[in-house]
Amino acid sequence: MDLRPRGLRARLRAPRRLLAAAAALVVLAGAGTWTAAVAAGDTPAVHRSDRVMAVDGVRLDTSYFTPAGAGRHPAVLLAHGFGGSKDDTRQQAEDLAQDGYAVLTWSARGFGRSTGRIGLNAPEGEVADVSRLIDWLAKQPQVRLDRPGDPRVGMAGGSYGGAVSLLAAGHDRRVDAIAPAITYWNLADALFPNGVFKKLWAGVFVNSGGGCAKFEPTLCRMYERVAESGTPDPAARKLLQERSPSAVGDAVKVPTLLVQGQTDSLFTLDQADAAQRAIRANGAPVDVDWIAGGHDGGDLETGRVEARVHAWFDRYLKGDEGADTGPAFRITRTGGVDSTDGTARLRGASADAYPGLHGHRRAIALDGGEQHVANPAGASPPGVSALPGIGGSGGLAQLSALGVGVALDFPGQYAKFDSAPLTRDLRITGAPTATVHVTSTRDDVVLFGKVCDVGPGGTRQVLPAQLVAPFRVTGAEAGKDVTLTLPAIDHEVQKGHRLRLVLASTDLGYASPAAPAGYTVSLKGDLSVPTAPAVTTAAAPLPAWVWWLPAAGAVAALSLLLTAGRRTAAPAPDPELADVPLVIKDLSKRYAKSADRYAVRELSFRVEKGQVLGLLGPNGAGKTTTLRMLMGLIRPDDGEIRVFGHTIRPGASVLSRVGAFVEGAGFLPHLSGRENLELYWRATGRPPEDARLDEALEIAGLGDALARAVRTYSQGMRQRLAIAQAMLGLPDLLILDEPTNGLDPPQIREMREVMIRYAAGGRTVIVSSHLLAEVEQSCTHLVVMDRGRLVQAGPVAEIVGSGDTLLVGTATPVAEPVMEKVAALDGIASAVRTDDGLLIRLEPGGTAERLVVELVRLEVPVASVGPHRRLEDAFLTLIGGSA
Repeated sequence: MDLRPRGLRARLRAPRRLLAAAAALVVLAGAGTWTAAVAAGDTPAVHRSDRVMAVDGVRLDTSYFTPAGAGRHPAVLLAHGFGGSKDDTRQQAEDLAQDGYAVLTWSARGFGRSTGRIGLNAPEGEVADVSRLIDWLAKQPQVRLDRPGDPRVGMAGGSYGGAVSLLAAGHDRRVDAIAPAITYWNLADALFPNGVFKKLWAGVFVNSGGGCAKFEPTLCRMYERVAESGTPDPAARKLLQERSPSAVGDAVKVPTLLVQGQTDSLFTLDQADAAQRAIRANGAPVDVDWIAGGHDGGDLETGRVEARVHAWFDRYLKGDEGADTGPAFRITRTGGVDSTDGTARLRGASADAYPGLHGHRRAIALDGGEQHVANPAGASPPGVSALPGIGGSGGLAQLSALGVGVALDFPGQYAKFDSAPLTRDLRITGAPTATVHVTSTRDDVVLFGKVCDVGPGGTRQVLPAQLVAPFRVTGAEAGKDVTLTLPAIDHEVQKGHRLRLVLASTDLGYASPAAPAGYTVSLKGDLSVPTAPAVTTAAAPLPAWVWWLPAAGAVAALSLLLTAGRRTAAPAPDPELADVPLVIKDLSKRYAKSADRYAVRELSFRVEKGQVLGLLGPNGAGKTTTLRMLMGLIRPDDGEIRVFGHTIRPGASVLSRVGAFVEGAGFLPHLSGRENLELYWRATGRPPEDARLDEALEIAGLGDALARAVRTYSQGMRQRLAIAQAMLGLPDLLILDEPTNGLDPPQIREMREVMIRYAAGGRTVIVSSHLLAEVEQSCTHLVVMDRGRLVQAGPVAEIVGSGDTLLVGTATPVAEPVMEKVAALDGIASAVRTDDGLLIRLEPGGTAERLVVELVRLEVPVASVGPHRRLEDAFLTLIGGSA
């Protein structure tokens, strides 16, 4: 799951006050720098240097990317998401540098290798850090200056990084253009919408940040206070508002590209709407792009979005008037499934002006009368809409976009009001509204409003983007009219379907009053929905044969009919590979926008049943890209992947035999381990008996901890729970990406035993890890990659034992002068003293027999000679030290 928020603090009116708030930027003495050239074919080289910078007592880990050519270039600051680090933006930084930008990335306070506590983008903290980084850029010979001390600079980032881009533009007038994505304008509104605490997302925030102690004390105390009471107080709202871009909204006056996610219950579309209105009022150019993904899953459209960001900077940093920055408003619409590969069909729609969330409204009459709703004691069981932390590329919001209903409300805990079947299709674009009358047996009322799409006969109810709007009502004992602004969506309701307004008393993601209460709700008018008719969807491209069929005649038409099925169907399964877990053949994947730069190139290997295969390689070797293709998340450019004989492609049915643990898993902290797993399996739609839950849990070895809330788990227990989740259904092929990250040695040993136990049943495990000693102990086979290519594959013992390194045991330690003579011998590549004697690496052609003769001649007290090669030695030899 991709998580990134970003916070704010007290507003400082002038950049001069920010400049005075922090100490001068210093490059730490002894913080080594290094430069690497990144190039492929005719692609311009990129130079990278790493520095640790000291800012007001905090160390910031930075990377600086510059084009190889001489001259000055516009600069770009790339900020990462919450819980991430500068490494997350490396690829985008290299791409921008190749396009002629000087790019600086950094790990924010409390993340990566940077020190300090998380301040949620405090002006005197993270925002002041940005000004110090701009100071540093102004002194670099590669950076274009508008005036002394003022570089031409833009900022981009997602979520947490998007918010600091907005904040920096409001605090520092030297920022010239920004492109924030899936982020917030007002963090208090995002986490406390309409006075209701968004408890699950807040908990994910704190946990992904490393726990409450990693935050500034004021933030930690605020979170604990609100989490315990379940109700945000004015002081909490003030604290978050002070750290929000909205606090400096009237000072953001630079060209802004706002990218916001439709499948996002954390930072909803109304956050970008508020930002657009404020920045536009300041007179700055603002374009808005609603993408198909978000914090709850879906497609983040990374390639398209980054291309648009590049064009935005070309226009407003390079001054390229011809750069195509796209329409003023663009939205990605999902329309069914591509039958050829199982992926969601995405089509763009656009308008020459941003329509807002409330234009061109249409009234829809609803029926339902007065209804009674119970708020159960403890607000349990809660209804379910979105599941924070269980989104990812297959999130519930994407299922909703594909017409799969997954929302859950309990009888007696909600009211519903239905329209008549629609007589024509209706496209809702924006935020519906409705007015209801609420009476309560208690003063404090919390209700959750949502608009659902109900199919003919009421057989299928879909909650668009899994979004729900909470609202708190006080003083309702005597009855009160309340106007609800429901979640902003883009959704087409087909002819014959009904619209349903649902008002529920509970929702899993939010805090509700714990005291039991009864509510009476009734409608006070129609449901009002925005339609945005000026937003037009691009026509789907016509198949090529539409144009050439008339000229080609009957022969070509007959050929088309005979071959159409073969073109669209998946390759037939290979019966000879039906029992082989994995065969990869000539697999290649190019980088976006590049015909000759490869992430993976001509990769081939085979994995058999019962093996624990270690996938090794330095950073950038192509391991993660290979795993993503293996799991059907991205498609290769060339070659094929077969799992049990079936070709892998997005949505392939054979993927049901594959379990995966990639980049960790998010869990609902207030549910037990068992409840989390049961909820996850239920969301897959597969029968409960197929989960084989008890068997997976026995292998994972969690014991009595399964009954405890996940918030009480150690990191090792969370990792094992994530492995258990990947093992649900006991898939024949289990893929684990860095499963031991963040674990201590005893926990790593336990994880090793889990993998070995799983493969012992005849199943297969593929594990990607940077812990070479651990891989050597837990894996039976290895695949070593470097620069996208296969370096070596085979059994661990064969790779480790096939080396050219010998351990020479000596009766007494060898003196330094003798060591120098040994190292100078012909056929010796290196010689190192160890506690046991000498570790000697032979050059090609060198032999142990000749070595012993020479050592005896030098009077070295040889006691034993034998091969000695750790996996680390083998690995470094194979990749030539590029790690």
